[in-house]
Amino acid sequence: MVEIIKKNKNLLLVIFDIAIIIACYLVSIFFLSINITDDYITLIKELAIAVVTYEIFLNIFQMYRNMMRYEVGKDYVKYIISSIIAIIILSILALTFHFKYLDIKLNILAGVLTAGMFVMYRLAGRSILARKMKKFEKKTGKDTNKKVSNLLIIGAGMGAREIIIAIQNSMKDEYNIVGIIDDNISKLNRYILGVKVLGTRYDITKIVQEKEVDIIFFAINKIDAINRRKILEICQETGVKTRVLPTTEEVITKQGAINSLRDVQIEDLLGREPIQLDNKNIHSLIKGQTVLVTGGGGSIGSELCRQIIKYNPERLIILDIYENNLYDIEMELKGDFPKAHIEAVVGSVRDKSRLNEVFEKYKPELVFHAAAHKHVPLMENNPLEAIKNNVFGTYNVVNCADEYRVEKFVLISTDKAVNPTNIMGASKRMCEMIVQAKNKVSKTDYVAVRFGNVLGSNGSVIPLFKKQIEKGGPVTVTHKDITRFFMTIPEAVQLILQAVTYAKGGEIFVLDMGEPVKIYDLAVSLIKLLGYEPNVDIPIQITGLRPGEKLYEEILMEEEGLQATKHNKIFVSKPMHLEMNELDAKLAVLGKLQYDENYSREHVKEIMKSVVPTYKNPEEINGEKTKGK
Repeated sequence: MVEIIKKNKNLLLVIFDIAIIIACYLVSIFFLSINITDDYITLIKELAIAVVTYEIFLNIFQMYRNMMRYEVGKDYVKYIISSIIAIIILSILALTFHFKYLDIKLNILAGVLTAGMFVMYRLAGRSILARKMKKFEKKTGKDTNKKVSNLLIIGAGMGAREIIIAIQNSMKDEYNIVGIIDDNISKLNRYILGVKVLGTRYDITKIVQEKEVDIIFFAINKIDAINRRKILEICQETGVKTRVLPTTEEVITKQGAINSLRDVQIEDLLGREPIQLDNKNIHSLIKGQTVLVTGGGGSIGSELCRQIIKYNPERLIILDIYENNLYDIEMELKGDFPKAHIEAVVGSVRDKSRLNEVFEKYKPELVFHAAAHKHVPLMENNPLEAIKNNVFGTYNVVNCADEYRVEKFVLISTDKAVNPTNIMGASKRMCEMIVQAKNKVSKTDYVAVRFGNVLGSNGSVIPLFKKQIEKGGPVTVTHKDITRFFMTIPEAVQLILQAVTYAKGGEIFVLDMGEPVKIYDLAVSLIKLLGYEPNVDIPIQITGLRPGEKLYEEILMEEEGLQATKHNKIFVSKPMHLEMNELDAKLAVLGKLQYDENYSREHVKEIMKSVVPTYKNPEEINGEKTKGK
């Protein structure tokens, strides 16, 4: 008993409980008219046994670790269960050792009183603490004129139940729950902890108006992507701020539904089904291999590193010229995977001697080449830098892969390489040509993986739009009809890894990006998600297409075919027939530009058009669609 009290930080609570147990037994003795005048010593011994028994089970159920203010129904049930077990144990002891006073009848009566008192005084204590906290908040100004928000919950499941409990226990001053929405007809007009299920998704708009809803909590974490998107679109149209419950894993990590709620993100509105991967093949590709990722500090490169490390490579080499990003991903991975062999290497793909050092030292077996300049307007103004970094940087890494006998080389390409209208896209198309030509003369398997824009990447429109909205607008869109293919970074990287397992050499793998999205619609959705009205609170300004910008991106060139793979989101184009001597001639032409002190932007672009036949002026692709808009 002394040890229990010593270990227990809540000593006062333990003393209260002991007093309650003793008092309940004395009251029961009086109620049952048991005569105790002749043997007080035996009574004290038996009461001590009762106290120890109750305290043992209160500690087994860890009841003294609770914070009284945040106790909920299940905690009170534990007090009752611990009392019931104590009654049973004491009754068995009474029968076995022939207790003089603590017979079965006394134990049951005293146990019921004890359980009731445990719950009652803790409820009273929680109420007193809540009032004191409220007074404190008023004194400190934290609770001045706080408006209670009318809350509508989507989903009548465990997520909703947890949210209701949390609000009823400690957030009544913040939220008034007006009801629940659920598409399961059998749940209509039923209740969860006193909150009524009012209707289905088709009733959301009406209920928001009738109940004057201020905020919606989307409390379903197990739902397919398409239905998730459709319900969130309905919520979005109401103009009411919506917060969502993410995956079950995140809920567990953040310890509870109420702490896991986050703002709706654009990704929630894409409506994509989870990607199914053949993890066994990916594992066999990477496990035990030395893997090099160039541009490993960038958006795609860093996510490649995060996913590759999960498949147990022998060593992961992360190469990047920008040391801040490189340091960040190194520290992140070493923190998450302390036993993994991770090497962070500062270096540029332009520097052939530095690449030779890296390949000589680590001898990678797999190379993912993600290093590139990708920003279209910047490269239009600095075309020679795109050629130096993208074209000749790729050529350097490709040659090192051949020289040091890398097994597979993967180029991270882009849909902008298809019928390019800008120098960045043309440089990436040139990279694809390098990879396909080199594959014919090398024992290394060279492949490229092509996909569109990724949400949240460096240079993506989403971060730009958010910054513009935070400043009160305007949100700038270059053209009302401009469309792009979008995918999340993890989605893209998962498919890259899967595509490589199908690689035999020379392929350009094409990822299914889903339906193209209008950038204007994306801006409208983001403004609404952040609780504003487009073109009322936040204006949207059409600025005109930028130099080299297309209205519509493409995935395949006209001369390419498209073949299915084993994966329904991965396709492969027919290889282009480009010989190494043709490629060398093209590179020689571009190489002269690096030493031409009198070059002009237009001259560089004209030279690039001579070596990349599909490189066209934007007007040839956009045509009449840009006029008058």
